[in-house]
Amino acid sequence: MILRGAISGFGEVAAQAHLAGWRTRPEVSIVAIHDPVSERRHHAMRLIPNIRVYDDLELMLDGERLDFVDVASPPAYHAATARMALAAGAHVLVEKPLCLARDEFESLCAAASSRGRVLMCVHNWKHAATYRLAHDLIVAGRLGDMRYVALDRLRTAPAGVGLGASGRWRLGAASGGGILVDHGWHVFYLMRWLMGGLDPAAISAFMGVGQAAPVEDVADFRVIFPGDRIASAHLTWRSPVRRTRAKLYGSEAALEIDGDRVILTARSGMPEDVSPTPEDDDSYHSAWFAGVAADFERAVYQSVGQSIGQCIGQTIEQSVENGIESAELAENLAEARAALRLTLGAQESSRQGGSLVKLV
Repeated sequence: MILRGAISGFGEVAAQAHLAGWRTRPEVSIVAIHDPVSERRHHAMRLIPNIRVYDDLELMLDGERLDFVDVASPPAYHAATARMALAAGAHVLVEKPLCLARDEFESLCAAASSRGRVLMCVHNWKHAATYRLAHDLIVAGRLGDMRYVALDRLRTAPAGVGLGASGRWRLGAASGGGILVDHGWHVFYLMRWLMGGLDPAAISAFMGVGQAAPVEDVADFRVIFPGDRIASAHLTWRSPVRRTRAKLYGSEAALEIDGDRVILTARSGMPEDVSPTPEDDDSYHSAWFAGVAADFERAVYQSVGQSIGQCIGQTIEQSVENGIESAELAENLAEARAALRLTLGAQESSRQGGSLVKLV
């Protein structure tokens, strides 16, 4: 069976990453594009032969027999678009963040559950070769008991700022811009994943607003996990250089990631270069979306006739036992829930001058 899909929001992340990823899936066909901006609809028509384009989401959902909708619009539109797609009976994949409020998360999960549809968020950094390797080493016990994770994202500017007005949503508060949403969601789900699926307990945050836009362009986080485990992150659009770094350590070894270079240092002090094959470091990480697309396609096939609602407030194991065949789906929503809690907690902590905010 061929899954018929549509993309809602055809900006650069859709054009440069999502479309390429879907094209690696032989049993998926993108048949329609929705975007209210005519420039982006014309761009889709140039890239995809015989594609049907819509400026109205409701018309697309009414006019097409869609198996799924890939939501790649700015964050402020994610919840409403996903809700409409679910109401139309489609499975839904949403670019990060899944949504921006607790009640949105609960209502979307409830809507997916009531219709037996898959709801997933694009957690593409889990498909980066360096972080897959780090996770594999942790699972294999090479680092021992995990104790610390630090993730740094140094950028000279937000992605897309040189693409005109349509690429500047990251600098707009109304569209869901700011570095917390743009990069924070990624580091939050990575923290949870690398900590073995533990849910975070508290967060303290500092965020600074630059002169060029009414949104934060630098952020520092300190996240507390059970067992006195700690994670931290520094995110910035103010850096003079582009750099992606991470440091992890456990009871037996430390791991350092700098770009594509990965060094494992055992307790003996002997370093080992375990670097994977280098990947392109483009702003949209086009190489990783194919893995996301495969996860989503697998979840759709596995979840037919089943409910995802049980995953709310339950462990992955309980969700699978209660009828959700895809552990990846349950894990994805658990990560999204944690990332949202950390996002809201970071906002509250920053308003309080960086005080520690416990997560309920």
